Amino acid sequence: MNNKAIGSNWGDVRKEIFTPEEILESDLRVALMGEIIKARHEKGISQKKLEELSGVKQPVIARMEKGTSDPKLTTMIKILESLGMTLAVVPIKEKRRHLKPAFKINLVENSDKHPIRRG
Repeated sequence: MNNKAIGSNWGDVRKEIFTPEEILESDLRVALMGEIIKARHEKGISQKKLEELSGVKQPVIARMEKGTSDPKLTTMIKILESLGMTLAVVPIKEKRRHLKPAFKINLVENSDKHPIRRG
């Protein structure tokens, strides 16, 4: 389909509707949630079990996984900790920093080097 009013594909439409910054932010959220879903499935944990482990309600987890909510960092940390993971902050290569997919999802297994502690 090549309707100029609509665009020939989703990539074209997406570029017309959203700013490059919005696209990067969306791509990052999708990649992060994809990794969390993958980790949950690999561990054989249901959303209900993750609720029990993390204290985050199952409907909140479902909305996060569907991409219909924008969870707070503290919620993400609870989820990741329950999966035995954490976020790692890594530098962005300078040449990729400006308006290109300059992120790397780096979920790492929790270890003594990167503990998340609750008081």
